[in-house]
Amino acid sequence: MDVMIMIKSMTGFGRGKAEVENRSVTVEMKSVNHRFCEIVIRMPRQLIEIEDKIKKIVQTYIKRGRVEVFVTISGEEMAKKKLQTDWQLLDEYMNALQQVKEKHGLSQSVQIQDILHMPEVMTTYEEEADQTSIHGAIFEAVEAAVHQLVDMRKREGSELYHDLMGYLQDIQDIREKITQLAPEVAEQYRERIKRKLSDYLEGTFDEQRVLTEVAIFAEKADISEELTRIQSHVSQFIQALNTPDSVGRKLDFLVQELNREMNTIGAKANNGTIAQYVISMKAQLERIKEQVQNIE
Repeated sequence: MDVMIMIKSMTGFGRGKAEVENRSVTVEMKSVNHRFCEIVIRMPRQLIEIEDKIKKIVQTYIKRGRVEVFVTISGEEMAKKKLQTDWQLLDEYMNALQQVKEKHGLSQSVQIQDILHMPEVMTTYEEEADQTSIHGAIFEAVEAAVHQLVDMRKREGSELYHDLMGYLQDIQDIREKITQLAPEVAEQYRERIKRKLSDYLEGTFDEQRVLTEVAIFAEKADISEELTRIQSHVSQFIQALNTPDSVGRKLDFLVQELNREMNTIGAKANNGTIAQYVISMKAQLERIKEQVQNIE
């Protein structure tokens, strides 16, 4: 039976389009890793009033990651350029020129090109059109883009899921090997103590003293609790992978806990084979850590 994958990657891309009247709207989104949910919107300044609404739409589907939203409008201009003439200022110029002509006896007449060069007499400005009609098309394109983005994040999440489950299985297999080997550690220590004492004391030594030393060592080297906690953390990890919530930060915490238990086992076990097993477990855990950084 197929398993429904719940986790999502934080990386992805989506595009949505919509049209209204004689204008076309294109919305593109891309997302990357981030500890929280950060949404950055880039669009014409005339649409700034709907920025919060766009963010709310995106936040409905995205819980973690940095999302950049690009809104492009093509077709009719968002604002039309208009020409404005300052007639009062022009009158001032003309009166001044007339006075100059009379005072200095000039005969030249004022030409159109002269007026065009008079500072601030003729200026351009933008007349912004009503953008309300295009808002609906933008929201439609945003919805389409974010759905495509989420679909891509789900596909990548599926790949992450299978990779992580493989790494977790490896850790469980190695943990089982350590569990089977752990009881032998104390016995091996007892034999080493007996051999050393035999060498120094020519075969005669206090057996009870040896047993006491072995008991102390066994208590210090006991890793049963750490092995149990590793199993618990792995189970919690798998459970989190199969929940629909945003679990990236929880998984990151579990990775830290697993690393702590593995380090403790390596320090306490005092056994070369177990030390090698711990190295193998930590190698798999490092792979898990890298993948977890990209989970929502």
